[in-house]
Amino acid sequence: MKNSSLYKGSLTTIIMKLLEENGRMYGYEITQKVKQITAGELTITEGALYPALHKLESEGLLDVEVERVDNRLRKYYKLTESGEKETVNKMAELEEFIRNMQSILSPDVKPGLQL
Repeated sequence: MKNSSLYKGSLTTIIMKLLEENGRMYGYEITQKVKQITAGELTITEGALYPALHKLESEGLLDVEVERVDNRLRKYYKLTESGEKETVNKMAELEEFIRNMQSILSPDVKPGLQL
């Protein structure tokens, strides 16, 4: 299920959630964390990640800090205050979407009931 189109619409939510949990991260670190969490089922390419990061930055949802690491410049991304608030909104939207999908896929299972 690697790079399924189902994930593409959730990329910014994934990025924002990881930054909420980890404080700040650099691009490669984000890709590796997603790969680790999903046991390799989801891989985020640089071609998808960096445009999403730049868009979030331009919207004022991310701050960028540049540091020299091993004689190279590395960009670290972290949520702004607005980004923290938007992460809460995006997570609520995603949870509602998941509930609705579960209702469609398993109409006999009532929300909140566990099997």
